[in-house]
Amino acid sequence: MRIVEVRERAIPLQANIKNSVVNFAEHTVSLVALVSDVVRDGKPVVGLAFDSIGRFDQSGILRSRFIPRLQAAEPASLLTEDGTLFSPEKVLATIMRNEKPGGHGDRAHAAAAIELAVWDLNAKLLGIPAWQLIARHFGVQPVDAMPVYAAGGYYYPEDNLGRLQDEMRQYQDLGYVRFKMKIGGAPLKEDVARIEAALKVVGDPRHLAVDANGRFDTSTAIAYGRAMQDFGLRWYEEPGNPLDYALMSELGAVYPHRLATGENLFSVADVENLVRFGGMREGLDYFQMDPGLSYGITEFARMVAVMEKHGYSRKEVHPHGGHMLALHIVVGLGLGGSEAYPGVFSPFGGYTPGCRVVGGTVSPTQAPGFGLEEKPDLMPHIADLLGR
Repeated sequence: MRIVEVRERAIPLQANIKNSVVNFAEHTVSLVALVSDVVRDGKPVVGLAFDSIGRFDQSGILRSRFIPRLQAAEPASLLTEDGTLFSPEKVLATIMRNEKPGGHGDRAHAAAAIELAVWDLNAKLLGIPAWQLIARHFGVQPVDAMPVYAAGGYYYPEDNLGRLQDEMRQYQDLGYVRFKMKIGGAPLKEDVARIEAALKVVGDPRHLAVDANGRFDTSTAIAYGRAMQDFGLRWYEEPGNPLDYALMSELGAVYPHRLATGENLFSVADVENLVRFGGMREGLDYFQMDPGLSYGITEFARMVAVMEKHGYSRKEVHPHGGHMLALHIVVGLGLGGSEAYPGVFSPFGGYTPGCRVVGGTVSPTQAPGFGLEEKPDLMPHIADLLGR
């Protein structure tokens, strides 16, 4: 059993929206296919995955370093001990050969695309959904459904409070009961008015989170915290630079409600530093690391283990993502929940038609692997990548 071909294609996101830092209109994502020599129903079994949403494609790293290393490897060296499946750990070690420690970033996203495709391939070889394989591999009791929140409230070219309120109502109509909106892209007074407008629709402030996308310095982060603290919002996300652990610690000392961060931390060492120096409060604050940005499930599971070693619960992990990969990983690892991107970031954001949002939760289908082939807006790109 071997991987006979690796294919990659940069796919543009459909997202003319922006947060406080980034406009996503030009963003792309790497779609990866691992073609095996196992044939089912006249076609090779293929593992599919992508590096998550919010960063650019990784075509250069994948094509110049990682794919050649994978193709040059002895086939047996990529298999599990019993030779029945491909080993995600061995594949990750192979593509990371001769890479220095540190320097996490685009490299972590590129590696994740391949590593996640291995999980999809293995699950398809077994004929089971990816969440079931993940739970079995790590000896975890999976959750029945994933608590989910609608991530929106971006800054649009024609921005107004009525548009923001209409967006929140649309999410409610889709079955969402928890929501997130952006802050930091407007003056503080204007952002407070946006929060107040959203709450007129959402109602309970414990169901509305805000996200600054790393925009603030310490004094601004604290100023926002003081202005928002009487709302009692669900959480205040990524107020400053993701590596500014001192900012998080100082903010946590004065802001009484939940903070959240981690989507832009890509390694175990980064998470170790966050729990040591970031002032994260057990039983209150949330961690949001994204397997699709951080070397895949292998490294992500080690991140969760670091948290648990320091006394945090895996229920406090709500990964960044908003897509099918995150859904299977959250369910399979028994995590606390994740975000969703209803209506934005196509063709990667959101879930397949069979994954219905009910009471603010969503469950994966029984499709083998991550079920990406069931996503109507993504399937044409998959077919094009595979030449079908």
